[in-house]
Amino acid sequence: MTDTPETPVIDSIANEHLTVAVSRLGAELHSIRSADGRDWLWNGDAAWWVGRAPILFPIVGRAPDNMITIDGEAFPMAQHGFARKRVFTRAGDASDRIAHTLAADDESRAIYPYDFLLTLEHRLEGPVLVITATVTNTDSRPILYGFGFHPAFSWPLPGGEGKPHVVTLGNGASPPLVGLEGGLIGPTSLPTPFVDGRLALEHDLFLNDALIMPEGAGDSLTFAAEGGPALSFHFENLPAVALWQKPGAPYLCVEPWHGMAALAGAGSELAARPFTVTLPPGESARYAMTVDFSAAL
Repeated sequence: MTDTPETPVIDSIANEHLTVAVSRLGAELHSIRSADGRDWLWNGDAAWWVGRAPILFPIVGRAPDNMITIDGEAFPMAQHGFARKRVFTRAGDASDRIAHTLAADDESRAIYPYDFLLTLEHRLEGPVLVITATVTNTDSRPILYGFGFHPAFSWPLPGGEGKPHVVTLGNGASPPLVGLEGGLIGPTSLPTPFVDGRLALEHDLFLNDALIMPEGAGDSLTFAAEGGPALSFHFENLPAVALWQKPGAPYLCVEPWHGMAALAGAGSELAARPFTVTLPPGESARYAMTVDFSAAL
């Protein structure tokens, strides 16, 4: 098979608990299937949303008029950046882990004028899926970027049909939200729908777009069907967390970010976006998300 955006190669890893498939297009999770045949990841049905688990780089969210500015020069940049639309290169070969890389090239430099290496690794540790992203600055100057994960999981969870579903923050907090104005972050905080860290999920929660928690959500949460399966998440170096679905769709996106959409009215400077990373030449930064299926299998 020719490895192109139209016909990307799908790579797989497996152990006795899970089989995980990853597309070389965007290094995007393609499926997560347990040994009993249940599918945990959203299937990308175009009737709702073709995405499954896009990688967000070098921005998270929207830019004003789909433009970013770096050192006074403007560049076109679509929502969530370009990495999700680029074919990655497979690196390494093992039954329980796989890596994919994306390096700067002439196409990327035309819209993002930095040299970089983005490496995604998916690995299985028993019933736990560990997803690690490493951004390496291969440029001679500091680079600016945002990064985020955007995986969509089946809602209802397999085996949880007909049961109420909840999200519970590991820190027990009830963090305020921010709203979106034309896809950009608005200036005011919104009341939290969490009560002592617990959110009873309803589709109407997402009528005004994602639930975005810039701070305070902590580094862990659980997505569960009451009295049924539960998925436990842990985040590393990802201070902002969002939950999203297209209202009524059969999935829930659990999105930890180091970056956010531009602030409404603040202009297009990449440096001005919340949580933008400045990475010195020759250095690397690591971001990770783990999903524990122990309470689901």
